[in-house]
Amino acid sequence: MYHIHDETKGLIFDVTEESFQKQVIEASHIKPILVDFWADWCAPCRMLTPILETAVAEYAGSWYLAKVEVDDNMRLAGHYKLRGFPTVLLFKDGEIIGRFASAKPLHWVREFIDEHL
Repeated sequence: MYHIHDETKGLIFDVTEESFQKQVIEASHIKPILVDFWADWCAPCRMLTPILETAVAEYAGSWYLAKVEVDDNMRLAGHYKLRGFPTVLLFKDGEIIGRFASAKPLHWVREFIDEHL
């Protein structure tokens, strides 16, 4: 499980196969949602988590961060044809508008967000 900082409370949430349609697809029509597909056994996933938490806090609610634990949601990972983890998908208006894989530094994540939003 990841640690939620006070400044990110409400901006980061867990998503499952059952809640994905409502919490990501439908909600992305209101505000963009970055979806982090991660696994507990994945070292790069653990490296990326604090970077994504910092970024979502910096952008102060202009987008949300959804966390999908892939071992518990393999069909969802398969649906999006994810090959490795972490993989991050950016949804806006119900569509994927960007994606990246593996751990990235904070400046790279900021550039990715700025480029797509």
